[in-house]
Amino acid sequence: MKLIVVVPTYNEADNIAAFTTALFALNVPELNVLVVDDESPDGTGKIVDELAAQNDRLHILHRTGLRGLGRAYVAGFCWALERSFDRIIQMDADFSHSPNYIPTLLEKSNEYDVVVGSRYVPGGGHDEHWEAGRIFLSAWANFYARLILRMKVHDATAGFKCWTRHALEIIRLERVRSNGYVFQVEMAYLCQRLKLRVVEIPIYFEDRRIGQSKMSIPVKLEAAWRTWQVGWRHRRVK
Repeated sequence: MKLIVVVPTYNEADNIAAFTTALFALNVPELNVLVVDDESPDGTGKIVDELAAQNDRLHILHRTGLRGLGRAYVAGFCWALERSFDRIIQMDADFSHSPNYIPTLLEKSNEYDVVVGSRYVPGGGHDEHWEAGRIFLSAWANFYARLILRMKVHDATAGFKCWTRHALEIIRLERVRSNGYVFQVEMAYLCQRLKLRVVEIPIYFEDRRIGQSKMSIPVKLEAAWRTWQVGWRHRRVK
């Protein structure tokens, strides 16, 4: 099994060295990591360049031009598919997604097309230090997306997933348009429309250890109204 972890970064200089070290410390044979950096002004890309010079399983894709989470993930997924990886994991670089869940994601990927690290199934949850308003907004955004698009997956906004090569080829990344956090919703919706086999495993979503969250209230509100666009855009996909 050829495995790669795709990690989009923007200003993660304080996290990235420790995060990649944690990934390579896992007992997962031949794990590769691709950092997709959007010209981070804090020097994240340069740090990864230096680390990659010492590790041939660490790769970096320097993106220029238009930034955004969705574009970064699509670029990273395409990079991985072009190099014949057959398991592609997506996750954040701030330790909100624990690397320790990766072996379970991989094990389940032998039976399913997509494995979702879910906060909203039994056993999953949020950091207990989150403010009540933040918990409510996150849960509401997820409920709203599921309601509008009639999705069965419990965590429609999850950013921690293991994709099989087959799943990404069926989705056809060129038709994915979302760029912000609604990218997660669009990918989840396409999984359902295309009848991919999806399973959720419970995860504990930790608050980021260093730095500030990029998920502001305006960003979540934008994702909410763009959910309608996702439904309209893919209404005939099957």
